[in-house]
Amino acid sequence: MAKRMKSGFEQIAAMPWWLGILIGLIGYVAIRHGIGWYLASSHNPVLAGMGRMSAAGAYAPLAWMLLIGCWLAALVSFVSRGRRRQLLDSQTGTDSLHRMSWRQFEQLAGEAFRRQGYAVEETGLGGADGGIDLILRKNGKTILVQCKQWQNWQVGVKVVREMYGLLMHHQAAAVKIVALGDYTPDAHRFAQGKPIELIHGGELIATVRKLQTGKARTTHPLDTPLAFGGSMITSLLLIAVLSSSTATAPSPPAAAPVVPAPAAIRAAYRPEAPNVRRPSAVPAPRAQATTYASESQNDAELREWKKRNAESMNILEKTTKEMPLR
Repeated sequence: MAKRMKSGFEQIAAMPWWLGILIGLIGYVAIRHGIGWYLASSHNPVLAGMGRMSAAGAYAPLAWMLLIGCWLAALVSFVSRGRRRQLLDSQTGTDSLHRMSWRQFEQLAGEAFRRQGYAVEETGLGGADGGIDLILRKNGKTILVQCKQWQNWQVGVKVVREMYGLLMHHQAAAVKIVALGDYTPDAHRFAQGKPIELIHGGELIATVRKLQTGKARTTHPLDTPLAFGGSMITSLLLIAVLSSSTATAPSPPAAAPVVPAPAAIRAAYRPEAPNVRRPSAVPAPRAQATTYASESQNDAELREWKKRNAESMNILEKTTKEMPLR
């Protein structure tokens, strides 16, 4: 069967819940504030414009969607962790183990290893037919686990050989096989001298009872609803502080408005008109003195006098402007 890839939501839900809270917070700050700051400092005008849009809140809905999605996955992780603790604490013996589904059996084994100090990753690759169900990490070592809830037959050597092959392929430190029943003699012989631990149902229920008696000691402060709710409230307060500091940050100085210069300055810097020589006024012909007739003038001189006098009057009329009447 082909391996099904987990979605991002499922991967975060499989982590400790506080990691989901932290991933959501970091993702929100990166999208809401980090991208805008990074792009705004670019010399590319397109990227700088995108940065200004981000700073103005264009990508805020995407940031909130990422934050809410991660926090919902953290809530699923918190609830699942509580159910696993309750599943282990409610076991009374082998009869209760027989009433479980194969999936609950895997969860019980994972919780038992978790309380023993292992970091447990539920791969979801095994299923009812086998495979790697759990990956344990402790002190820098990786251990592969397969869970077998077979009620009617023993685990054979074939299963043990397959797990040994997976150990060599993944270069793990060891392999653990947890079975509800027991193992065949061939399986025990093959596991001898190899980093393979075969855990049968009797050993599993003994380990569960031992962990139940130390329940008060194994309860971590992070497993309480107060820790979950407090982390979300603290994150929201941090987001509010960042938003307020961004809103009150000084904006880049705008271009100074063009103020019209005073009239005196405009006059001082007014460009001079080109020096165009104006045509000089035609000098008015000097009027000749008017000669008045005397009694001693004869007829020829009188006619000559009238003629010159008429010419003088014509010249004066042409060259003298008419004065406006008041």
